[in-house]
Amino acid sequence: MNFIVGKDVLPHEYSGCVYNSNSAKRLMVLKKVAFWLFIVFGLRTLQLALEPSEYIHHGLKNNNIERRADIVDRNGVVLAKSVKSGNIKLYPPKVKEKDKNAVAKAISDIVPMEYSFADALAVINSGKSGVYIKMRASEDQINKFRTEHRKYDCFEIEQYTIRRYPQKNIFAHVVGFSGKDEGLEGVEKTFNKYLTENNDPLKLSIDARVQNIFHEKLSIAMNKFSAKGALGMMMKASTGEMIAMVQLPDYDPNNINSSSVEVRRSKLLRDNFEMGSVFKIFNTAMAYENGLENNVYDVSKPFPIKDKYNRVVHNIKDIDSFYRDIKKGKKKARMSVPEIMLHSCNTGSAQLALDFPENTQKEFFNRIHFNQSVKFDFGKTETAITQHRWGPTEKATASFGHGVSVTPMHLLLAVNAMTNGGFYVYPTLLKRGIGAVKGEKVLDSEISEKLRGIMYRVAEETTAQKARVAGIKVGGKTGTAEKRHRDGTIDKNRNSTVFVGVFPVEAPQYIIMIMLDEPHGTTETGGWKTASWNAVPTAGAILNEIMPLLFE
Repeated sequence: MNFIVGKDVLPHEYSGCVYNSNSAKRLMVLKKVAFWLFIVFGLRTLQLALEPSEYIHHGLKNNNIERRADIVDRNGVVLAKSVKSGNIKLYPPKVKEKDKNAVAKAISDIVPMEYSFADALAVINSGKSGVYIKMRASEDQINKFRTEHRKYDCFEIEQYTIRRYPQKNIFAHVVGFSGKDEGLEGVEKTFNKYLTENNDPLKLSIDARVQNIFHEKLSIAMNKFSAKGALGMMMKASTGEMIAMVQLPDYDPNNINSSSVEVRRSKLLRDNFEMGSVFKIFNTAMAYENGLENNVYDVSKPFPIKDKYNRVVHNIKDIDSFYRDIKKGKKKARMSVPEIMLHSCNTGSAQLALDFPENTQKEFFNRIHFNQSVKFDFGKTETAITQHRWGPTEKATASFGHGVSVTPMHLLLAVNAMTNGGFYVYPTLLKRGIGAVKGEKVLDSEISEKLRGIMYRVAEETTAQKARVAGIKVGGKTGTAEKRHRDGTIDKNRNSTVFVGVFPVEAPQYIIMIMLDEPHGTTETGGWKTASWNAVPTAGAILNEIMPLLFE
């Protein structure tokens, strides 16, 4: 088969083609359409070329500048807002001789802090090709310079949108911050989709008034006790709404370059701590579940942990003053299950734990999610660190919070489940409607009520007395845990202290947690640095101020 040179079809195909008048008419119509499209495109191009340069700088029209929805607290207080800004550039050669004084006056009137009339006139006469006369101008200044540009054609506005955080440090670890195109930390990151696709503000559950009080009192405590850090949270017991979340040290999200990655990391969600005697709440709950509530234990001396060969491998003991109180008759030598928690007795807790059926602690900790990362609408926690094996020593030490490390959020949610009637409620940073949110049932409601009763006595009689507030019943539990060296050995010079409280204790509406990282003793505390001397009074100071706001 032969091809005809210059033709892309076979001979019989080419010879079969004939002239069609209808096809010719269609071609004429297409030519006319193309001609008019060319005219329209050309006119639009000319229009853009004649528009002021600020509208097309960097190829972006003004209405294409990125916007993000505002973030507000539960009462509408603005926590994050997108604000129009821009850099104003003057082109001195474009200023006509007859307009120099008028342009200089306009500059000095719009940005008087930067330029006097004489300064502006000097720049205009400088002979420079271009000078930035205002960086990060406000929207009002931009609009004024735009008006001047239309009159004198000598300014350029490089407009953009910046994200501002008017509360500065107060909400740093909640709201986080955003980059040019997306949220990079905190609410800005986890709710990035909503913020970029909606105009209505994102309303958080946080109360800015309560948050400010938390921040103030934690800052005072951190300074007073020379602590490495301070943490505080409060949540609605039935809905999981976070009312306050504060972490110190903090940073200013308006200037993130002045802070380190370490400071910006959320320790509330991402750092694990041993929480000490707060774990006695869980130990007591397990005792009730397993029918051991009527047991009585000798706590008058240290309790030895023995191996299978009957050799002592570890001695569980309490502080020296505990035994002195027993000798003076201030404490009983034999204690019941509620009394062990009330007096925060390690020797009693250890003996109680060793009476639990096999795998009781492991199952219970798994039930309250100490075996996993907890996920919720504003992120997730790190995975808690629990025992690899559950021998006698591990069972005994876990009973008073040693050997198990959890994040502050793990602890808050678990204690809430122990005290709100037995429901594990997931936290949220979004304001919810009226009504309780049903959680996972993890504890019998009668046991929960008994635990609240003991916690009320702790606040009234023992280590949490400084958290009491007039007019409302508060229940709580303290914890002090010695920190560890990198090799896992105990460092007796460093500890973390924590207080967890619920109120009103008859039917909890709120749960609060206060934690100090490596506090020091003071003259006022007699050198003591346990939770009852620092975390508890800090919680008391916070509760005293926020109560009118919570029940107004």
